[in-house]
Amino acid sequence: MKRKSVYTCLVMLLMSLVLQAKDKDVAVAEALLKRLLPSYIESFQFQKLKGEKDCFTIESVKDKIVIGGNNANSMAMGLNHYLKYYCLTTVSWYADIAVEIPEELPMVGEKVVSEARVDTRFFLNYCTYGYTMPWWQWKEWERFIDWMALNGINMPLAITGQEAVWYKVWSKMGMSDIEIRSYFTGPPYLPWHRMANIDRWNGPLPMEWLEHQVNLQKKILARERELNMKPVLPAFAGHVPADLKRIYPEADIQHLGKWAGFADAYRCNFLNPNDALFAKIQKLFLDEQKKLFGTDHIYGLDPFNEVDPPSFEPEYLRKIASDMYATLTAADPKAQWMQMTWMFYFDKDKWTSERMKALLTGVPQNKMILLDYHCENVELWKRTEHFHDQPYIWCYLGNFGGNTTLTGNVKESGARLENALMNGGGNLKGIGSTLEGLDVVQFPYEYILEKAWNLNVDDNKWIECLADRHVGCVSQPVRDAWKLLFNDIYVQVPRTLGTLPGYRPELNKNSEKRTSNVYSNVELLEVWRKLNEAPSDRRDAFRLDLITVGRQVLGNYFLDVKMEFDRMVEAKDYQALKACGEKMKEILNDLDKLNAFHPYCSLDKWIEDARKMGDSPQLKDYYEKNARNLITTWGGSLNDYASRSWAGLISDYYSKRWEVYINTFINAVGEGVTVDQKQLENKLKEIEESWVNATERKNTRKDVHLTTGGLLSFSAFLFSKYQRLVK
Repeated sequence: MKRKSVYTCLVMLLMSLVLQAKDKDVAVAEALLKRLLPSYIESFQFQKLKGEKDCFTIESVKDKIVIGGNNANSMAMGLNHYLKYYCLTTVSWYADIAVEIPEELPMVGEKVVSEARVDTRFFLNYCTYGYTMPWWQWKEWERFIDWMALNGINMPLAITGQEAVWYKVWSKMGMSDIEIRSYFTGPPYLPWHRMANIDRWNGPLPMEWLEHQVNLQKKILARERELNMKPVLPAFAGHVPADLKRIYPEADIQHLGKWAGFADAYRCNFLNPNDALFAKIQKLFLDEQKKLFGTDHIYGLDPFNEVDPPSFEPEYLRKIASDMYATLTAADPKAQWMQMTWMFYFDKDKWTSERMKALLTGVPQNKMILLDYHCENVELWKRTEHFHDQPYIWCYLGNFGGNTTLTGNVKESGARLENALMNGGGNLKGIGSTLEGLDVVQFPYEYILEKAWNLNVDDNKWIECLADRHVGCVSQPVRDAWKLLFNDIYVQVPRTLGTLPGYRPELNKNSEKRTSNVYSNVELLEVWRKLNEAPSDRRDAFRLDLITVGRQVLGNYFLDVKMEFDRMVEAKDYQALKACGEKMKEILNDLDKLNAFHPYCSLDKWIEDARKMGDSPQLKDYYEKNARNLITTWGGSLNDYASRSWAGLISDYYSKRWEVYINTFINAVGEGVTVDQKQLENKLKEIEESWVNATERKNTRKDVHLTTGGLLSFSAFLFSKYQRLVK
């Protein structure tokens, strides 16, 4: 009897443990719902579905919306599907944008059943951590992680806080505090330090930063893992401090190639993987990282990104890969190597088929996961024999430098992805996005990521539903506007692309590669007209639509006026020149006002968030300088690479450059003299450097709504002002 009682207790305990395991995902999904919609927690019910394949269901049962999923990540995807297609709402990836839904939740008619088409959904890019995320606190990360879960992401890049790990490693190897922190770059430049592009720029990195990022990364990883994500952590790819040579003079350490016009003082150094020191550093790093952050056994290693390896000989590259992987598995026998393939595209003349094959086949089959990084432009799986059967993920990039411009061949990318899913081979394991900056338009990423699931939503229905949820109701003009955007405007392969106001002025040079568009500005003007017919601008997503389209129209028109200005310089027509100059200044002023209607289209938030990172006036100024530097002069030859049409940045920085340019040529023509181009360039550089080093702050949003009315009325006013001028 006693033995039976013990047996019964064991069975009950096991059943309890099983139930707890099942209920854990439900509890995580409920916690996500509570963060997003705390008032509606009683209106939803989550259920755990059996099976390992990711899937979700949605149905109405009595007065509840019941969402099933095989795990919390799938349940989150089901919740988002309900919010998008039934509540007509968009969940923003920005923390302070509320989720707007009807007071009475719509019922689900026919039960929705969906299954994932791929197992892996990847997100992020090293660069996103510089162009968007450097000043994020937990509040921003918490919403963003929820957004990733809502869109089915289960493999995010997770590289926050690694400098603290490296600090421990380099300290153990004999380097001093100041040597280590001077090796690091300033905070927004860390992505390019991590990719072995630059050292030391805007350093030394404050110790307070390192400590803050450790605590932040612990929260990030805990939340990502409870939402069934496998974060990709970094590993050692050979990048070492120059000072390590002092401690290990016999080590095989060589310079990597120069990068982006930076001086030799900022050049990176590479330790050969066959040197015994490499394995020692790898183990030290992975052990220290595991102590702090745990591991999911997937590691990002990206040697030679945009820099030349010590040798391009195929046998050297094959051995490099083999030796590097050996050090990885020696430290973690379960390790998998994730490699972005951007370098094969960026340096395509150097990375020949033979060289790519050598690097990829140096790693055992199925132990390397490749990110086909820029598939909306070039699908490398087609050029590399399907990456020689190594697993790969099809990725949409979509944004460079955080440029706030309207670009992306979204519809074509969807067709490319469908073809890859059919013909990309059995080693196509996932879908992802590798955007450099979040910008303010998230629809391309929602579109691509939704294709990871069987949903039976064709493009026409998808874009109509997008328009409905952006404005919060069915509005035919908004639907028509979005169909024009989707079919005729978002057709341009993304690249470093902005509007001319954000680039340094030059006579008869309009940065054609950066500002040219394949669509007509008259077509875009028609989109703006239709958007202005919306019933309201209450929804945040729609407000961003109005600003994004309006500022692109004005930016494109600015290019036309500037070209006319330059022609008048050649013609020496003083009066016409003055008229063009005034028109250019007026466009810049209107652009600034339009952007001031939204905090994420304003310089204020970027600067304020940077300053909040510091706990002393000196640190606050240090972070602000880094923030100003990245979005303007950048460094090396990357001036204006990260240009953005932001309120405050336009009025206080871009406009100041344009005023000098305009006034210089007007005065020269009026006085009958030739402009000293070198002197003009020096004046512009002086403005740039002075602005980067300034810490005078003012509110750039200027309570614009008090003087101009609401955004929709101001947008309509600008449309009426410019509609006859745009050609």
